[in-house]
Amino acid sequence: MNSEFWDALTEALKPQGDATQSFVGSFPKQAAVMVLITEEVSPEIIYTLRAKHLNQHAGEVCFPGGKWELQDQSLLSTALRETHEEIGLAPSMVDVLGALPARPTKSGAMVQPFVGKIPAGCRFNLNHHELEELFSVPLAAFQRGLQVRTDIFERNGVRFRMPAYVYEGYEIWGFTAGVTAELLSLLQYLRVNSA
Repeated sequence: MNSEFWDALTEALKPQGDATQSFVGSFPKQAAVMVLITEEVSPEIIYTLRAKHLNQHAGEVCFPGGKWELQDQSLLSTALRETHEEIGLAPSMVDVLGALPARPTKSGAMVQPFVGKIPAGCRFNLNHHELEELFSVPLAAFQRGLQVRTDIFERNGVRFRMPAYVYEGYEIWGFTAGVTAELLSLLQYLRVNSA
């Protein structure tokens, strides 16, 4: 992708308020994830498959990230720290473009997704205690159509519709699919308005 694409994406991801800070109020559990997009002719989104022995989200497809901890100066610090711990990617390798809207999870945490660009051909060093695999999905594959169903979730009496995707046997659903859909919708908007 050309520099105009990345500039437009960065502008579109400018947060309302300060997304790097912690949430206040009814979400005692806070977390952050990093949506990594490879900088190449055909960009890809990086996903991880969590280990099956974990207490939370075992065997699920996720973005690198995790819970805010006291030593984290901000939620962005959380996302970068967890990304380094989980997949061995140094914070200096991530060009943070901005943030997508925060969203709650079924476990009651409020999660802030950040979006970052990484160089093509990055090498990863997986923490196999937490992760089984790392894989990537080309943006073009989503454009061709990977959605296999629409899931319905209920929270506080409100129903939410969420897409579910399957790519080469990996099922992307729930929170991760919701963030993915939001990013894809933003990218589609940018494509239409830059044409």
